[in-house]
Amino acid sequence: MVVYPNHNWMVVLTTLKGSILIRIAPRILMITLLAVVIVFFEKSYPDLFINVSATPLTLLGLSLSIFMSFRNSSCYERWWEGRKMWGLIVIETRAIGRETVSIEGHPLREEIMMLICGFAHAMNAHLRRQDEWEAAKPWIANKDFEYVDNLSDTILNAIAKRFAALHAEGAITELRYLELEKRLWSMSEAHANCERIKNTPLPFPYTLLLHRTTFIFCLLLPFAMAQPLGWLAPFITMVVSYTFFGLDAIGNELEDPFGNEVNDLPTNAMVRVIERDAYRALGHTELPPAMKPIDHVLS
Repeated sequence: MVVYPNHNWMVVLTTLKGSILIRIAPRILMITLLAVVIVFFEKSYPDLFINVSATPLTLLGLSLSIFMSFRNSSCYERWWEGRKMWGLIVIETRAIGRETVSIEGHPLREEIMMLICGFAHAMNAHLRRQDEWEAAKPWIANKDFEYVDNLSDTILNAIAKRFAALHAEGAITELRYLELEKRLWSMSEAHANCERIKNTPLPFPYTLLLHRTTFIFCLLLPFAMAQPLGWLAPFITMVVSYTFFGLDAIGNELEDPFGNEVNDLPTNAMVRVIERDAYRALGHTELPPAMKPIDHVLS
């Protein structure tokens, strides 16, 4: 996620960090060169060009803007829901740390908090299509549970067994056990919701129609702009293409908020927050350092 301490207008105008300009630059260049060629032929052979009304393109652009707004809103909603789910895991981690203070010193308490760290690392790797076991191994090594598939969910089951063991030996009351199970249920819900976002993209026909319509609109624009605007048409075409291609590309990035793009959620930093909360709950004073943005990017 791109982080700037302040939104200086000059920085906003000139920065490429977090911008989708580099990704869409070839398409913009192609459309702009097409506009230059069309204007050249219109100036050289005016009799070959008819007066094309801009009204159809205006209607198409308006419809495209509405449709693009709908899709980008849906993509941003996915991005924001992913952020809320990770925030919920942070909340429940802190709550479990507080609600297990009554068994401070019990060996299972530290084991539970370390398993929560392992769960966060495994879930992050799972959402980023990375090796879950390698990510979580430092936190779950030598823990007694069998891993078949979906390591993060397996770790939650292992935590549930430890809660049950604490209740069985009388270390926690029935009420405390039920409260801890609710916290675990919330973490499981957040995990499942993140999986849903990751594994269920927006319906492909929406994306396909938007891509095609955007490209067709930008291809047709120079034909309507060449005669009334002359050599100003390539510049206007470039600006309009940047806007539409850019909104299309932003939607693609936000659709999957758990990737490694600079505008994706900083899940590595949130996992570190969970680590620090777990160690703090155990009474440690030397905590892992909080992750800071590197070159204005928080990963």
